[in-house]
Amino acid sequence: MNNENLHTNQELKKGEYFVTQGQQNYKIGKLLKGVLRGFTLNNEGEEITTHFFIENDLISGNYIPNIPATMNIQALEDCHISVANYKAVFSYVNTDTELTNVFLEHFRKLNKQNNSRIEALISGDALTKYKWFLREYPNLLNRIPHYYIANFLGITPTQLSRIRKTLSQQM
Repeated sequence: MNNENLHTNQELKKGEYFVTQGQQNYKIGKLLKGVLRGFTLNNEGEEITTHFFIENDLISGNYIPNIPATMNIQALEDCHISVANYKAVFSYVNTDTELTNVFLEHFRKLNKQNNSRIEALISGDALTKYKWFLREYPNLLNRIPHYYIANFLGITPTQLSRIRKTLSQQM
């Protein structure tokens, strides 16, 4: 596979969108630099953060090519992304061992993150959720606004602030 023909580079400024929910999803990217968040809107129109994407993550509005994106993906920092047409890339899956392995590894990582997050959200109190976040995303704490972390964990910013204060006093 000639990888050079499949991708282009895209720069996103903080606040810009890689894809918006409902938009036809024609592209997939690899985040080379920066942080993105995935989010949806609940019935009241409130944003619910569902994902954080960090360097080397594959990013897409969903993981089935050419259907409407199931989430918004927004830059939380200025980002540099290698972007490809999803359908073109997908045509090489199962014929290019290296590409197939990249996809499989990404899906394994995403599945593991989603399963551990669901477990933490269901069975954990606010402190357990926050400790899970620190384990899963150790380099994000000082890179993104804390209200996104609280939203992602299903706790209030006030709860997060109290937890952070308690943990800092214990150190």
